[in-house]
Amino acid sequence: MTNRTRRDGPSARAERKPAHVERAAQGEPPDAADIGAPLLAWYRQSARALPWRRAAPDPYAVWLSEVMLQQTRVDTVVPYYHRFLELFPTVGALAEAPEEEVLAAWSGLGYYRRARMLHKGAREIAAAGRFPSSRDELRTISGVGPYTAAAVASIAFGEPTELVDGNVARVLARVFALTCDIKSTRGSAEVWAVARRELRRDVPGEWNQALMELGATVCTPKPACPGCPLAAACQARARGLEGELPRSAKKAPPREERRVALVATNAAGERLLGQRLPELRFGGMWEPPSAALGASDDEGSGAAALAALLATSLGDCRDCGIVVHVLSHRRLVVKVLAARLDGPPLGPAGDYASFAWVGLSAVERRGVSALARKLLAAGAT
Repeated sequence: MTNRTRRDGPSARAERKPAHVERAAQGEPPDAADIGAPLLAWYRQSARALPWRRAAPDPYAVWLSEVMLQQTRVDTVVPYYHRFLELFPTVGALAEAPEEEVLAAWSGLGYYRRARMLHKGAREIAAAGRFPSSRDELRTISGVGPYTAAAVASIAFGEPTELVDGNVARVLARVFALTCDIKSTRGSAEVWAVARRELRRDVPGEWNQALMELGATVCTPKPACPGCPLAAACQARARGLEGELPRSAKKAPPREERRVALVATNAAGERLLGQRLPELRFGGMWEPPSAALGASDDEGSGAAALAALLATSLGDCRDCGIVVHVLSHRRLVVKVLAARLDGPPLGPAGDYASFAWVGLSAVERRGVSALARKLLAAGAT
């Protein structure tokens, strides 16, 4: 008995797991100390060097980065961010710029409503004479939602306010083993409540960025748990649920939409472009004119629809094949035709506010979408 006591006692104490590991194994939520210190230490050592992360954050730069990063990868955003700030270095410069210049600078980044709302918001801020410094004030600016307002308020102004984006939701759902549908109204409210409870109010901007960084680089949809600073405290990992969480309803596949587009060239080698009506998809952007096709419409029907749109006879059209462009909720399948066309640009027609003949060297000075570039390239073959 004595030998067993002597053998088991010290080894049991030596093998005892840290409290936060035992809590995770027993299904108990980690406390603030379990995640706060390791997460911040990891962030300070491992965070990516991104251009909008500054010792003294500029609220305009933070706002711009957050808008650009919505549904767009960081490596795609960085060159656009630099170029945009070169063109519009201050919120006042952005406010004074014509919308067409703003859309041209955004050209290729996608989700163009972001650019229009950013421009509108800049004009509101310039008119007010100061950059709003609180989450509630920021929410009054056009296009600024709860997440963006919290990001700017916490990062640029140090306001102790929580935020949740897709990366943060994934981290919190795993660390606290939240089994709700995080995209449902009820589930989203639960995630925001956890974010509010866990917020480090002394360093809110750094804390929020640390959660976002962890979700973007380690706690990804396919998590790299061995390198995670919160692995020992993570309830999902303790239960073997890290591959199942977070849970969310499957997104419906994008709906297919068929269109026909015309790449028209005049005697001077210019291309005919139409500017989309502002309230439509790709609003304000320029593109080769296009028209919708019904499920049973063939190539002849498409040419007739384009002729009606442009109020002219197209003559012989060259078949340039199909361009497929996938958006978040739409799969655009566009039949591309090319033709020689002369005459003055038209007035408003169909989905277009105006038309213009544009030289190839001047196309990039217009706001053109990635789809428009694909159509022009197809029409040149």
